[in-house]
Amino acid sequence: MTEGNGFGGAQAADNQPRTSASERVPQQAWLRFVYRRVPAIESLRHYSFVALRADFLAGLTVASVAVPQAMAYAIAAGVPAAHGLYTAIVMTAVGALFASSKQLINGPTNVVSIAVLSALAPVPPEHKLACAITLSLLVGGFQMLITLFKLGDLTRYVSHSVIIGFTTGASLLLVLDQTRNLFGWRGLGSPHDHFLQRTWHTWVNGDTHVESAAMGFSAMAAVIVLRVIKKRLKWPLLPDLLLVVIASGYAAYAFGLEARGVKVIGDIPASLPNFQPPVLMHEYLGTLSESAIAIATLGLLEALAMAKHIAARTGQKLDLNQLCLSEGLANLSSAFFRGIPGSGSLTRSAINQQAGAHSQWSGVWSAAAVALITLLFAPFAQYIPRPALAGILIVTAFGMIDWKGLPFHLKATRFDAFIVAATALAAIGISVEFCILIGVLLSFVLAVPRAGRMTRTEFVITSEGIVRERREKDPVNDRLLIVGLEGELFFGSSLALDEHLDWCESRVDAGAEVIVLRVKRLRNPDAVGMHELQRFLQQMRARGVRVVLAGVRSDLLQGLETTGVMSDLDANQVFSERSEEGSSTLAAIAEARALLARKAAPETRPLESLPAPVMFEV
Repeated sequence: MTEGNGFGGAQAADNQPRTSASERVPQQAWLRFVYRRVPAIESLRHYSFVALRADFLAGLTVASVAVPQAMAYAIAAGVPAAHGLYTAIVMTAVGALFASSKQLINGPTNVVSIAVLSALAPVPPEHKLACAITLSLLVGGFQMLITLFKLGDLTRYVSHSVIIGFTTGASLLLVLDQTRNLFGWRGLGSPHDHFLQRTWHTWVNGDTHVESAAMGFSAMAAVIVLRVIKKRLKWPLLPDLLLVVIASGYAAYAFGLEARGVKVIGDIPASLPNFQPPVLMHEYLGTLSESAIAIATLGLLEALAMAKHIAARTGQKLDLNQLCLSEGLANLSSAFFRGIPGSGSLTRSAINQQAGAHSQWSGVWSAAAVALITLLFAPFAQYIPRPALAGILIVTAFGMIDWKGLPFHLKATRFDAFIVAATALAAIGISVEFCILIGVLLSFVLAVPRAGRMTRTEFVITSEGIVRERREKDPVNDRLLIVGLEGELFFGSSLALDEHLDWCESRVDAGAEVIVLRVKRLRNPDAVGMHELQRFLQQMRARGVRVVLAGVRSDLLQGLETTGVMSDLDANQVFSERSEEGSSTLAAIAEARALLARKAAPETRPLESLPAPVMFEV
């Protein structure tokens, strides 16, 4: 029996009759649409009190981490801490309602905040907040376009080396940026100067504030100690960041550190984010749009990676396009409530899963808890020292680096090492958002030639009648060529296909009269691939050479018919794929033998005695 009744009623016991699939699916089209597009609503159909309790406790646990992270990530992005809290309220709630992942938590994240900081570098301080909100609107818009055209699945073609390189470069960039807050330095340099140039001026000319540095390093040490305790005592849900933030805020208040020169967060309004359409900064739209494309891509990569990681552990099915929709709607909503861009959080999602979250409603409870904390404790947040948050961010930055994956990818292949190095160096030397575009472009540029590879295998018929791959010492039958091609039959493989077909033509020059072309392993034919195949068939026909196609798959057969290539072939030249391995190849070879038998062989080269093939060796 189930443990309790839920919003959707008690679930049936295992020994009771179950409803059929048709009975479980709602008949109304609008209701099916709502269930599909708002997965959180669909989860209420079988919700129970046990699930409600699990989601509520998980939401509270996530909120204890979300509050300090939201403030820290807002500061990392270069905007007031309050707007990080607004993002943690609005984006988390909206993302949870629409996400197909039950445990994914959206909101401000470290990697996206670093990208926002880089995108806002040339913007004057008085316009940074408005541009950050505009950026959130643009990011959401681009993600909605990706959803509309169902391009979210293309992210699987982006090498994970891009993420490794980005997190490495972005982490170092965050450490460099937060050193000024850690040591109490005043930022120097013009907004139009490169980040590294401004950092260098700050380091060289900055005067270290002792109290600020002491507070920052104390916060770093406290976080590290608490995490060691968490690991040894196996308390994964211990809110280490929240405890450090509370302790540092109390220390700043008790010892009057603000009066002694330690910068604090300042006033945070004890109010919820109100609806306010974003004011578009037209003079910066061009620059912000370029950055928004990169941040939108980065956000989707981060969210999809975490959702897939959770799904692999929980066994839930993911709708990647729905996940893209949830990210887009979450960022758009954030823009209309004065929030900054965000994504699926690696840290908070993992905590949500570990805390036992049952459904998307844990994210809604987390957003509600952050809102309540903002209303009740915002006046006390003004005492939180900026150096303490800088220390937390620096520790978090080093935690972002995949210390196991980094050397693994650098050693794996030159392809991976090059992408990691190029992405990381671009993050530091150019810009964070541009490095994402570089990494994605490199993934596609280096992956397309790999996808375009096509292999060729020559087969022979042994004296026992077995068709197998030709070995080095196997004799060659001059009159019959049996060859198999394997790969993608699309424009990217056209050069490789031409090389293999030219090789077949060279064998015709050497005397081959019939070619059995095994095409069972050719996949995803397109117009270019079909045209190259048609050109070869026409050339062979003009030379009086018969080409027999074996193992023709349904998609290739359809392409041959719709493009008119079949007009260059007779019915006995095409042998479709069969359920038995090698059966179509054996039938094609039998046809080829019959063709050779009907041909009059030259007196100087009598007809070879070809054994009848009886078996195809896989």
